[in-house]
Amino acid sequence: MSAIRIVENEQLKVCVSDHGAELCSIFDKKTGREAVWTADPAYWNRHAPVLFPFVGKVTGGFYTYEGQRYPMGQHGFARDREFLFLDADGSTIRHRLVSDEESRKVYPFDFELEIVHKLEGNCVTVEWKVNNPGEKRMYFSIGGHPGFCVSQNAGSRVVFEGKESLSRVAIDLETAGVDVEHPETLNLVQGAYQVDEHTFDRDALIFDHGQVKQVSLEEADGTRLVTMRCPDALSVGIWSPVGKQAPFICLEPWIGRCDNSGFTGELKDKFDIQSLEPGESFETAYDLVIGE
Repeated sequence: MSAIRIVENEQLKVCVSDHGAELCSIFDKKTGREAVWTADPAYWNRHAPVLFPFVGKVTGGFYTYEGQRYPMGQHGFARDREFLFLDADGSTIRHRLVSDEESRKVYPFDFELEIVHKLEGNCVTVEWKVNNPGEKRMYFSIGGHPGFCVSQNAGSRVVFEGKESLSRVAIDLETAGVDVEHPETLNLVQGAYQVDEHTFDRDALIFDHGQVKQVSLEEADGTRLVTMRCPDALSVGIWSPVGKQAPFICLEPWIGRCDNSGFTGELKDKFDIQSLEPGESFETAYDLVIGE
């Protein structure tokens, strides 16, 4: 059983596991409500995994780097690894994962991934830092996958303040790739989209090209549960399991994502892939504001 690290203040109690450096609880002391999905395996056995060094699936379960094929499962491997706990103080929890012999079998790069969870008021900030300590350019994607409890799935509201519509792409359930050839317009009512029983029939709602920098989740009665601010996100996914009407919805900030349908090219040509030269670092963060 992995250790759970805790920070808290007068408003929130935040728990992060050493396994995957995964945020596993944000308890709102004011309302007595748990914000983060409880990982009930009847629906989905995770809370808020980090997606690294890939977001989503790669075509056929393999990707190609310099002519060689490597196997890779959905969302990479960091979420299933034990992170090194660095330290915690009254407001901050720090973890690190580094490349090793096992990771190099499926991901031929040296890397250091640091994850920081920081609590201030009713806001939890998740910070990611990726370092390339190796001797060659490394390629990666990174994303968040936090799930949030809702009283009911259908009827919940996803709010994109200031937006009238968004361009959405869908996942082809046969190939698990994104169908970029047939984007759809998602029309909003006063910035809001109301989830119904068919919203997740084709998996996640995906918004590419930096369209979404902030999104909120509300109950059907308009009660604000959480607002995610993700200024650096290239794509944002909204997800709940297909066909389950699960009592949670994920708000997912991504930098890079799953392959476009039919993509079989080199890793360097993958959609929104990121790269670091030897000695370079990449840093980004997103905020989770609980309640109003």
